[in-house]
Amino acid sequence: MQPPYVNDSTISRLTGQIERITFANEENGYTIAKVKIPGRKELVTVVGTLMTPMPGEIIEMKGHWSEHPRFGEQFRIVEYNSKVPATIYGIKKYLGSGLIPGLGPKIAERIVSYFGEETLDVIEGDLPRLRTVPGVGKKRIEKIKNAWDEQREIRKVMLFLQSHGVSSGYATKIFRHYGKNAISIVTQNPYQMATDIYGIGFVTADGIAAKIGIEKDNPLRVAAGILYILNQLADEGHVYFPYEPLVQKCKEILLVEREIVVTAMGTIAAEERIVIEDLNEDLDNFVANHKAVYLSIFHLCETRISSKLSALLSAYGTLKIKNTPQTITWVQKHLSLKLAPRQIQAVNFSLTHKVMVLTGGPGTGKTTILNTILKIFQRFNADCLLAAPTGRAAKRMAETTGHPAKTIHRLLEYSFAKGGFQKNGENPLRCELLIIDEASMIDTLLFHHLLKAVPLNAVLILVGDIHQLPSVGPGNVLADIIQSRVVPVVELNQIFRQAKQSRIIINAHRINQGILPFERLSVEKAEQSDFFFIEQDDPERVLNIIITLVTERIPKRFGLNPLEDIQVLAPMHRGIVGAGNLNRRLQAALNQRDQEIHRGDRILRVGDKIMQIRNNYDREVFNGDIGRILQFNLEEKQVLTDFEGRKIMYDFADLDEIVLAYAVSVHKSQGSEYSAVVIPILTQHYLLLQRNLIYTAVTRGRRLVVLVGSRKALAIAVKNNKTEKRYTYLWHRLREKSVQGLKSEYRK
Repeated sequence: MQPPYVNDSTISRLTGQIERITFANEENGYTIAKVKIPGRKELVTVVGTLMTPMPGEIIEMKGHWSEHPRFGEQFRIVEYNSKVPATIYGIKKYLGSGLIPGLGPKIAERIVSYFGEETLDVIEGDLPRLRTVPGVGKKRIEKIKNAWDEQREIRKVMLFLQSHGVSSGYATKIFRHYGKNAISIVTQNPYQMATDIYGIGFVTADGIAAKIGIEKDNPLRVAAGILYILNQLADEGHVYFPYEPLVQKCKEILLVEREIVVTAMGTIAAEERIVIEDLNEDLDNFVANHKAVYLSIFHLCETRISSKLSALLSAYGTLKIKNTPQTITWVQKHLSLKLAPRQIQAVNFSLTHKVMVLTGGPGTGKTTILNTILKIFQRFNADCLLAAPTGRAAKRMAETTGHPAKTIHRLLEYSFAKGGFQKNGENPLRCELLIIDEASMIDTLLFHHLLKAVPLNAVLILVGDIHQLPSVGPGNVLADIIQSRVVPVVELNQIFRQAKQSRIIINAHRINQGILPFERLSVEKAEQSDFFFIEQDDPERVLNIIITLVTERIPKRFGLNPLEDIQVLAPMHRGIVGAGNLNRRLQAALNQRDQEIHRGDRILRVGDKIMQIRNNYDREVFNGDIGRILQFNLEEKQVLTDFEGRKIMYDFADLDEIVLAYAVSVHKSQGSEYSAVVIPILTQHYLLLQRNLIYTAVTRGRRLVVLVGSRKALAIAVKNNKTEKRYTYLWHRLREKSVQGLKSEYRK
């Protein structure tokens, strides 16, 4: 929030000392502070953009006086300069304000009592003298030195960046990443930030570039713009994008001519930052510019996935069972169950093929098959590993199979300190059977790393529901493998008797068949139901109904905890019933603690339910993980969180990695199950009303599903079986590898 434009004729000048900070937004620098002005008895309220303001600091301000209807007289800052304090009182306040971690008011007072007005000169130029102060040892002096140096540099960087329109929150990130080189790097190539620093995208970098005089057709800008657009398309799920549509997008977004885009694309291809692959297969029907443009990493992943899967399919397994029918008869008797024909087929494929896909909706017996396959492999003393993309999915897998299961990241032993996944081609997993659940969630990059670590003698079973939403990351791995027809696939579609008692399961299958999830129930059955639709067309009323359901009705009737057991799943982020507004309202209703910090327009409180929204390998917390805020450390500017029993510390500057999670998007809920889910659905969600979205949301609920909204919107979603196209080529590469393998066999 910036102060309004002020005509020079109204500008006043004011100099004073900051007494206290009433409010400070670290993301944009917006600050409300109380300032002591010489000659005035009462403190003056000043409002404006200040970078890392500290009590005790002297500020020389230009601005204008205004009258706030509620808070009275304020001085709105247009421009300011900061100075360190000169008085003993000011120095005490400045040093004890939290400027230096571990140096509180008591130690600050002790230091100032020794050195008086010379204190800051001692810190600046003669730090060893601090050893004469009781309680100030070598470690504390080192802390003071580091903090003082950092403050000096960060203020220099922030003042530079502020003059180029960058918020103080981003300035902190830039300084952390580049250190003392920040200004020179930003000046020489501001677009480097878009690649190097999470949260600083091309748009921010481009704004800085424009202010330091970089022209729109500058090759640096156009190259960075192409990479930015490809990354945006990857965020939409595309592994590559067609050449001509990409050129057109770049022209429109970057506002440059086609020739400039084509030249820049050739340059970054020569630098191996992108790969341009010709898709023409028949020279007699050659089409000009029928090409795929990949970010290099995704081209590498896709080609290596096809190679490794093909190698797995043609390799020999360790487990050799001569009499498969007899083995299947034994396991049914041992587990006291009778498998349906398709279930028998699935077990048979697991014993006769190196790779297979098992797919099916809820209640179709996927868990029964996994337990059966595990029992057989364990009978023959095979090493078995189980994994899933998310912690919740892995936990559920372990509970239903009785066998340990891990997230894929933990299975592959990711270590930030050691530079990545420790399990790979040189150090493969030790197993004869690897089962991956929720495989529809796996994106191209993760699947590449997983396959690298799979030994050639192992059997790989991919389990997933192909009717759910595809992965959040780029690719459509499970669907591509199925489409390639080179891997045996068993789709389970029979709902078993016990599952038929659940309206959730029945209605999920109805949705999947394009049928509205309604049927008339008797009063008795309705009372016992686990699936409800509350019809309401007005968004405000839908919002209020959801708040009441989560805070009162569901907890009272079903005995569920609003924070632990109930999850609101929103089709979109914006709007009255978008995840953003739902989170604000649910936070206000469920968590009214006064321990809070402000992050832009967000308020975070101790006790809040939160979600990590990107993979952070350093902290080992991943996109979609849900946790809670435990406490704030305002002095160290850190937040302690709990993610399923693991304590994770965040710096304030990194809090853009987490969001409130009282309500989350349906995409982010993949791989998770909740005791109860509440789903708003309105026609204002029109662009996202798709069958697989509603199906995915409904199948997240274990004990209770409540839809709240418009019958028309629900009908639109259920009837809309069109899914947004993702540009991937894995299915074709797998098919080509298969054809090449057959030709090779034929030549032998």
